[in-house]
Amino acid sequence: MHTVALAVTDGMLQFELSLAYEVFGADMTSVAGPWYGFVVCGPGAVRTGRFLLEPDHGLDRLSHADTVIVPGWADVDVDPPADLVDAVRAAHEAGARVASLCTGAFVLAAAGLLDGRHATTHWAHTEVLSARYPRVQVDPDVLYVDNGSVLTSAGKAAAMDLCLHIVRLDHGSSVANTVARRLVVPPHRDGGQAQFVTTPVPAPSSHPLAELFPWVIERLDHPLTVEDLARQARMSSRNLGRHFRSVTGTTPLQWLLTQRIRHAQELLETTDDGIDAIAAATGMGTATTLRRHFNRTVGVPPDAYRRTFRSAPRPGPYGP
Repeated sequence: MHTVALAVTDGMLQFELSLAYEVFGADMTSVAGPWYGFVVCGPGAVRTGRFLLEPDHGLDRLSHADTVIVPGWADVDVDPPADLVDAVRAAHEAGARVASLCTGAFVLAAAGLLDGRHATTHWAHTEVLSARYPRVQVDPDVLYVDNGSVLTSAGKAAAMDLCLHIVRLDHGSSVANTVARRLVVPPHRDGGQAQFVTTPVPAPSSHPLAELFPWVIERLDHPLTVEDLARQARMSSRNLGRHFRSVTGTTPLQWLLTQRIRHAQELLETTDDGIDAIAAATGMGTATTLRRHFNRTVGVPPDAYRRTFRSAPRPGPYGP
């Protein structure tokens, strides 16, 4: 069983801590089995806000985990505890995948895990992270960054995006989407999306694209263009682009490509359809086009993706 360890100490943010537990620590065996083995590791009784937490193990247990999650660190003006930093570094050196949520990136940076790597954190603290750790390539405009064995996320909702991204890596998009539905959150937001937009995101039932999104999802096998979407939304292409940037943080074409890739992932995981058939079903046109976009977006060719997620069983990529 793939073990996920939550690294905690005094001053961790409750939201990110609880979020990690909901994704990795809740009983999801009905969704995918085996699910993760989940442990909480700390230096002893830990106070987080108004709550007192009793960890299952000491921080030395982190080095035996397959994945280590570091929640948000509340006080970025002071250095995180040395014992936490040392334990996270030792876990990574022992082969663990390490992910930070929100300002947990300060712990990873203090451990040297972000040196020479791209990383992110909550947009309000990216300048502090960059100034304190100049060897880290801080990107203030993305939801999360995946460096393989080291991952970082922005704050709050982006932390959930990263957790679901990890589930998607380990169990596939179909399982990740099911977990997202259980948690009543969006199933997938690409890590490269903007952390925030200048206009508040309206309620799903009230924004101008509310009817357009399901219309597009039902027609992914069609060769849709921006002009097609604008015509259906009854607005100009330029106005459509402004609304897309406001609601999704990305462009209509990029959003449409993301939906096509997501659908291709599900078909690769759940059907025996050939690449040509999947290319047609996702509106990619040809297998060559599908392979090019899929490889660039997901990082592996469709055939390799299918072999990975159709083999049994596979709890995760960083250990049995």
